[in-house]
Amino acid sequence: MAAEIMSSAGHRVTVYEAMPTVARKFLLAGKSGLNITHSEDYQRFATRFGSANGRLRGALDAFRPDDIRQWTATLDTETFVGTSGRVFPVAMKASPLLRAWIRRLDAQGVTIRTRHRWQGFSDGGYAFETPEGNHVARPDAALLALGGQSWPRLGSDGRWIDWLRNEAIAVHDFQPANCGFDVNWSGVFRERFAGAAIKSVVATSSAGSSQGEFVVTQHGIEGSLVYAHAAALRDALTSGQPTTLSVDLMPGRALERIEGDLAKQDAKASLASRLRKGAGLDGVKANLVRECGGDADLRDPARLARLIKALPISVVAPRPIAEAISSAGGIDWDEIDEHYMLKRRPGLFVAGEMIDWEAPTGGYLLTACFATGRAAARGITDWLRA
Repeated sequence: MAAEIMSSAGHRVTVYEAMPTVARKFLLAGKSGLNITHSEDYQRFATRFGSANGRLRGALDAFRPDDIRQWTATLDTETFVGTSGRVFPVAMKASPLLRAWIRRLDAQGVTIRTRHRWQGFSDGGYAFETPEGNHVARPDAALLALGGQSWPRLGSDGRWIDWLRNEAIAVHDFQPANCGFDVNWSGVFRERFAGAAIKSVVATSSAGSSQGEFVVTQHGIEGSLVYAHAAALRDALTSGQPTTLSVDLMPGRALERIEGDLAKQDAKASLASRLRKGAGLDGVKANLVRECGGDADLRDPARLARLIKALPISVVAPRPIAEAISSAGGIDWDEIDEHYMLKRRPGLFVAGEMIDWEAPTGGYLLTACFATGRAAARGITDWLRA
């Protein structure tokens, strides 16, 4: 995005790409339909970035979700709003958009050099390892867009952290975001239900409540509903607190009704029978109640009803960052001026996930990456003009 803005302003731009091809994480994001942004009210949209809301606001204001849809249209990519409010290309793929984008960059004179991996600062410039040997670039201005540490096999491996820290630039350790969590399932439950979806439930954490679905895995839980609470769960675990995700398995049925219907069941009947007849639960949901409840909860109708309405799933750790959709942490905002330039390295700008911010899934991540790329490009233009 920065290359597009800079080249359209007449600057000569070279993109150094470590991987054999560009935009691998962008293509991965489009594997099951490219969720490029979100259609919710912009004032709400702009609050989805946690503690970085204020820092990102200027960049987001300059490139809002509606602007992204207009931009994709100029690349012959029409978009539509899904039932969840998420915005997708009609083609439901990232590759057509990427091909059109690269053609535009080529037409604007942008040079893309693949298999050029940055190796840190050297001799007043930027050292690269290339198939032809080592190379030092000395541009008038540079932008780092090196990502966080999620999906490192796609290129974002965090190797740059030490090089910036050696320049006295504060970088917060990366942590998994939009990730699954480990749960100490019993062997029987894991064997029977790994891969099963828990649908139409409401989950609650310190982040609030949200409705959706998640999946039981060999290790624990994952899926969109879990990702919505990932930051809250991760931060609670980091502080050493026992941490649970509370799940309402029957959000459309009142506690009092469930309790009354369970009380009518034969106390000698099996738990499976009482849950099926008294609460309409069977399969993985019924077994999840058995897995997470104590004996006293499962015998008493009132306690069983409360368990169904607020099932505590104890999480013990986030899944490894290499599995996470995105990462939290990165360059401290106080190291960056309002133009996205590093204060300690005049002429060096940063953008994207290498800065300390995070967001839920739903198009927010890509939107902020695009917006910060554009903001940094404007910063470079201003700096070169000064």
